[in-house]
Amino acid sequence: MRVVKRSSLLKDAELRHSPIIIRVEEFTPKGAKEFAEKIELAQNTGQPVIPIVIDSYGGQVYSLMAMIAQIKNSKTPIATIIEGKAMSCGAILSTFGEKGMRYMDPNATVMIHDVSSMTKGKIEEIKASSTESDRLNKLVYQMMAKNCGQKKNYFLDIVHQKGHADWYLDAEECLEHDIVQHLEYPELEISIDVNFKFGLPAGNNNDN
Repeated sequence: MRVVKRSSLLKDAELRHSPIIIRVEEFTPKGAKEFAEKIELAQNTGQPVIPIVIDSYGGQVYSLMAMIAQIKNSKTPIATIIEGKAMSCGAILSTFGEKGMRYMDPNATVMIHDVSSMTKGKIEEIKASSTESDRLNKLVYQMMAKNCGQKKNYFLDIVHQKGHADWYLDAEECLEHDIVQHLEYPELEISIDVNFKFGLPAGNNNDN
């Protein structure tokens, strides 16, 4: 029996062999670990695309980098869908969907800003943290620019021109900067093959 149904990308798949839809809300070590586990599961389902739904205020940049590494190593194409908001790390992650497979709800918001450092302590420690923040800042902006087909310092220059303030973009602006390519929710068609096999316990027969 073949069952075909349509499913919203907003609902996580629970069954091991059903298509996996990954939701990202927080960028923490725990969130990065769960993300890696779901990416691995999704690659074993046979699904042609792994949808990642993002609705996040952002978080730790090192957790973002761990998630990016998982996406880069995925053998299955990635689609990203911005649900309500993709801010800070969420904005960067959204650009790691395959070109042409980056979606955004028309009412969603993206926010881009510089990497911040919350380090306290000795002057030397603060300086070292500041240097690392600058490195990460350039790195994530350049990765984002590459994903969006822009020049190396495209996003970096815009944020700096805005006085390093938070940069909020609506859906149309995201489309203009090629952060996304579609202002809609994609529909996912799930096809499930179900085979029923009835057998008798070993040593049993119905010849009597």
